[in-house]
Formats: sequence, structure tokens, C-alpha cells
Amino acid sequence: MKLFRLRQVWLPTVWSSLVLAGLLAALALAAMRQAYGFLAPNAPVGARVLVVEGWLPDDALEQAAAEARSGAYERVLTTGGPVWGGCDCQKERTYADWARDSLVRAGVPEEKLVAIPAPASAQDRSFLNAVMVREWLEREGRGFDAVDVFSGAVHGRRSWLLHRMALGPGVRVGIRSAAPTEYDPAAWWRTSAGAKEVLGESIGWLWTELFFHPGAPGSREERWAVP
Repeated sequence: MKLFRLRQVWLPTVWSSLVLAGLLAALALAAMRQAYGFLAPNAPVGARVLVVEGWLPDDALEQAAAEARSGAYERVLTTGGPVWGGCDCQKERTYADWARDSLVRAGVPEEKLVAIPAPASAQDRSFLNAVMVREWLEREGRGFDAVDVFSGAVHGRRSWLLHRMALGPGVRVGIRSAAPTEYDPAAWWRTSAGAKEVLGESIGWLWTELFFHPGAPGSREERWAVP
């Protein structure tokens, strides 16, 4: 009875290991350079409705105001749930109200603006905001079949995905991503602010793509609002 047997195993040489490591490093570098552009797309669809996410910082809201003043949009919807700590907008009850008031101060005609507050949510807040937009479009009944969403830099792709989920195939969804002012998008890895935003949103987008499965339209699971 044999207790051992001889096997032949092929192992990489030093040179092939170096080549493989070089290829992996090149791929990682290319992915790093392309990460910002992937996460912060700009792909409007020529909609008559602009949706502005109310949690955006002041500099991003100024960029949203410029888009709203351009004359391309008939309606500008601001979204967002209850205001939480760490914001200087405590006098407003929701981020939707805060963004609407900020856009008015930035010169957007008040008659164009509609604040669409959302309740507190136990799941992705951006998704519930998009559900509230869908319900507004259904109530409005003016044949709005497309929206452009204005989001914050690298949050853009995730917001784009969530709005497409919530609004369904009957509504075309475009995206406009605000340009960051705290770091250079072409070299985001050189600052802590850029690295934190890009890496954090990479994880957030990937989790949403793989694991976020909202309930059926109109269901309690879809809204998942906190009483």
C-alpha cells in the first residue's frame, strides 16, 4: 500500500510573476483613473422636468440653479426627507423645502419649483425620494415621460440607477452630476476628500447594483417609511 505519490506542479517563474503583477497594476491604475467619470455621469435626456436632490451642498445647488435657469425645464422638483443634524438648514422641515428655498434665492422662478418632501425611510433614502417623484408625475397627469436628475458628483450613478428603478420603464431618466469643488476629479486620489467620496460611492453603487431589491410599486416594502 503506497502512502505517497509524486505529482508535477507548474509554478510561475519570477519573470512571469513580474509580468502578471505589472498587468494587474496597470489595470488597477486604469480603473482608478476612470472611476470618477464612471460614478459621475452626465447623460441628460432632454426632459422637461429637472429633479434636484435636496441634500446637495450649497456649491452643487448653485450648479443646479444654473441648469434650472437655462430655460430647458418647465418644472424643477426638489426632493428629500426630514432634515437631520449637521446641516445649517434646520428652519426647513425637509431637504426638499431647503433646496427649493435655496433655488429661489439663486434666481430660479418660484412658479417653476415644486418641493416633494419624503418621509423618513428605513432603506435607501434616494430611492424613496424617487418614489415620491413617480407619485407626483402620476398625479400631475401632464404626460411627463422623462426626467433629468441633478445629483452630487460621484453619487450620480447611484441616483441614476435608483430613479430608473423607482420610475419604471415608462419614464426615461437622464442624469446630471455636479462638479466637485473640494478635489480635482482627474486626480481624486490625491486628497482625502476625493478618496473618501470615490471609494465610498464605489461601494455604495456596487451594493445597490447587487443587493438592493425594493418591493413592488405601491407596496409597503417599496416605501419602507418610518412612522
